Amino acid sequence: MSPLLLGFLVLLLVAGEVAVVVPAGAQSNGDKEVLVELKRFLQDNNRVNRGAYDAWQESDASPCGWHGVRCDDASGRVTSLDLSSSSISGPAFGNFSRLPELAELDLSDNTISAAGDIGQCRGLVSLNLSHNLINGSLDLSGLTRLQTLDVSGNRLSGGVAANFTAMCAADLAVFNVSTNGLTGNITGMFDGCARLEYVDLSSNNFTGELWPGVARFRQFSVAENNLTGSVPPATFPDGCRLESLDLSANYLTGSFPDSIAKCANLTYLSLWGNDFDGFIPAGIGRLAAIETLVLGKNSFDRRIPLALTNCTKLQFLDISSNMFGGDVQDTFGKFASLRYLVLHNNNYTGGIVTSGVLQLPLLARLDLSYNEFSGELPPVRDTGGVRPSHRAQALDLSYNDLSGEIPATIGNLTSLLWLMLAGNQLSGEIPSEIGKCTSLLWLNLADNKLTGSIPLEMANTGKNPGPTFAKNRNGSSVLAGSGDCQAMRRWIPASYPPFRFVYSIMTRANCRSIWDRILKGYGIVPVCTNSSSPVRSYTISGYVQLSRNQLSGDIPPEIGAMVNLSLLHLDDNRLTGQLPPEISRLPLVVLNVSRNNISGAIPPEIGRILCLEMMDLSYNNFSGELPGSLSQLTYLTKFNVSYNPLLTGSVPTTAQFGTFDEQSFLGDPLISFERGVKVFQLGKTAFTYRDIVAATGNFSDDLVIGRGGYGVVYRGVLPDGRTVAVKKLARPRDGDGDCEREFRAEMEVLADRMGSTWPHPNLVTLYGWCLSGSAKILVYEYLDGGNLESLIGDTAAFGWGRRLDAAIGVARALVFLNHECRPAVVHRDVKASNVLLDRDGRARVTDFGLARVVRPGDTHVSTVVAGTVGYVAPEYGQTWRATTKGDVYSYGVLLMELATGRFAVDGAEDECLVEWARRMAREGWRSSSEKAAAAVGTVSWELLMLGMRCTADAPQERPDMPDVLAALLDVAENGGAHLEFT
Repeated sequence: MSPLLLGFLVLLLVAGEVAVVVPAGAQSNGDKEVLVELKRFLQDNNRVNRGAYDAWQESDASPCGWHGVRCDDASGRVTSLDLSSSSISGPAFGNFSRLPELAELDLSDNTISAAGDIGQCRGLVSLNLSHNLINGSLDLSGLTRLQTLDVSGNRLSGGVAANFTAMCAADLAVFNVSTNGLTGNITGMFDGCARLEYVDLSSNNFTGELWPGVARFRQFSVAENNLTGSVPPATFPDGCRLESLDLSANYLTGSFPDSIAKCANLTYLSLWGNDFDGFIPAGIGRLAAIETLVLGKNSFDRRIPLALTNCTKLQFLDISSNMFGGDVQDTFGKFASLRYLVLHNNNYTGGIVTSGVLQLPLLARLDLSYNEFSGELPPVRDTGGVRPSHRAQALDLSYNDLSGEIPATIGNLTSLLWLMLAGNQLSGEIPSEIGKCTSLLWLNLADNKLTGSIPLEMANTGKNPGPTFAKNRNGSSVLAGSGDCQAMRRWIPASYPPFRFVYSIMTRANCRSIWDRILKGYGIVPVCTNSSSPVRSYTISGYVQLSRNQLSGDIPPEIGAMVNLSLLHLDDNRLTGQLPPEISRLPLVVLNVSRNNISGAIPPEIGRILCLEMMDLSYNNFSGELPGSLSQLTYLTKFNVSYNPLLTGSVPTTAQFGTFDEQSFLGDPLISFERGVKVFQLGKTAFTYRDIVAATGNFSDDLVIGRGGYGVVYRGVLPDGRTVAVKKLARPRDGDGDCEREFRAEMEVLADRMGSTWPHPNLVTLYGWCLSGSAKILVYEYLDGGNLESLIGDTAAFGWGRRLDAAIGVARALVFLNHECRPAVVHRDVKASNVLLDRDGRARVTDFGLARVVRPGDTHVSTVVAGTVGYVAPEYGQTWRATTKGDVYSYGVLLMELATGRFAVDGAEDECLVEWARRMAREGWRSSSEKAAAAVGTVSWELLMLGMRCTADAPQERPDMPDVLAALLDVAENGGAHLEFT
């Protein structure tokens, strides 16, 4: 029971005598009954997407054959439960502890928000809660039999030392808390952990110094934390067991000890992103098993110990960002086993050829970008240049000062996947031999001085990367990433769809696995593979970037054969002729041919590129009618044909083109742009202001479904068949300029300005909005379940179970707004009429007309008191300052309404609901029981007492919404009990 709820029950005992009537629940008669209860719990909380548990057959005599369930052969009791990747959301099931023999539990890769009773499953040996949304602290101190614990990829906060000691003292061998928000000093955290072998603390906020006993572990990662101090030689004694050590992205200083040589089994060592200085320890050369060595972004001495070449299994070497200067060290040319060499950002000026790195026999990736190299590109030949190895897959010499032509022998690199030469001074023509690079999916030659035409043979680049991908798949892990994800941002352009999604989920830990997937030919984001179909699949997509050169001539129609492209950038050149209609064969997401001299009509075939999201044809000489087929591009979010003075026709006002305004057509005098209302839409199907007017019968009174102080709500049907609720905000009152600000506030909240995933299941979905002059309109999904205000007084039709569900739903919405949005959002008008019910009976909060963004340390100051009488916190009327505690007060009033069936303000009563509850508490519930029972019947005391706590006069005495939600969930887990007057 939560402490908050316990406090409420204490208040009950003080207030008067009560009799608890708890609904009789079925008692567990075996593991099957618990699993059936689990199945129904998951089905109730996940009504759309469900995992394999949905197919569990309740008619089976035993659950041991169900997917994800394993049992002991002798006893038949459930010992293992795997619900990973099962699309589970919300809190965890609350009765796992009723499976007494449960030893293994895997709930990873879901969106679970709370751990339920897992801390009471004392028989657990293995627990995996990774990649969920569990926040706050997590007390698992009672799980003293654990051998494996993985809670990585959650939102945990606070320290772990207090709870960790009990678990660690027993059999714990695997401990992974990476990618959370945990804090605390870890210097002595592992004292007494005799059996611990695999530890991952990466991507948290831990402090302190490196624990001196790390050599006991097999794997240890503390990357991306705040460790300080040095690493003394005694850290690595004789008998060091380490196989993997990752200290990257901390604040460690000093020289790194030569005693690392005593870790004879070490295969992976990363010191990236610290402030180590002095010599690179020669003792690394005695690590016979080392495969990956990452020393980038430090301040090491430029002298590379020759002893490192004794590491005959070394495949990946990153010594980037050490600012060595001078020529590339000759030692690098002696690493015969290297497959990946990363030396970017070192201020090198020469030595590309003389160092011998281009002749390394097994080299697949060479990154020399962001240095100061000059002179010509070396040719591809057996000696004195890039070796024509079938292994070479990535060559990055971008952002140097290289000049001259791209050598024709580049065509000998038949396995090349990446060629990055952007940001140099290269001149001459693109060699036709580049067409021999049939694996070349990613080509970036932007920001050079290339001239001539685009060779026809370029259409063959990237045509058949399959053999290269197959070779990578058949080999071992390609060790693609160093943990430095900046290179990936250059190679997979972060600023363009569909790739930018990757960077919203990428961490230092997973960018290595993303690299691995790419180099093996597995997709990382869903992309279109057919230009005429919007269907997307996880496959590899490439790009050609030739921007900001001096290319001339026509765009060859053969370019239509490059069917693996998603991005095509030909902007800021001197291209002429017409845009070939064959370009429509490409499944493009981005097309940019702006700032050229392209003429003729825009091919109507462009309208067939159904996945196109960004198209820029500006600053050209296009002429003729703007094709009506462009209205088929329903995914288009950016469109620009400005400064094409010979374009004619009118801008389509249907579909997606209804969302573009004059900014997309500047300098086009022959284009007629119908003045109207700009509509911003959030869904995939666009609609226009005309559609809104038609849907509401020109805002007919016959279609009004609600009126309020800030506007009128209409019911309507859009052309695509969606039934919507259209909210038209009222004009500002005299002397009140808040109306437009309120409108913009609601747009900000519902348009995902808060940095959180939208939509939330307990918030009403917004389809779009428009803002032009006095037209301030919001288009919501239409919910036909009514609102809570109409149900409050009907305890028969709207029973206690449904009331508790509604209370929990609204609480989840406010937790999201007040605590999960960054910055926080204060609703300011929480009340029963602003809570709608969908067809499943789920509570959905709406009407953000008064919402405000409140950043950390701030409060919102209004010029008028916002909110509704009976729900407004007392301090708001005095200070005009809105905080999340004001929402808690309003929510408390709503809870009291649900608990009693009374309204916040009843015209027949002389006192509001809050005053009534306080008076009843003072007088004693017993003395007023007859009157109360006659008025409202049964009262949900738990909701009432919780509501009273939320409506405390002093804001600091009110609980936060996460605490309120926890208390409500506790009530639900205990059967949703309610209390009667006696």
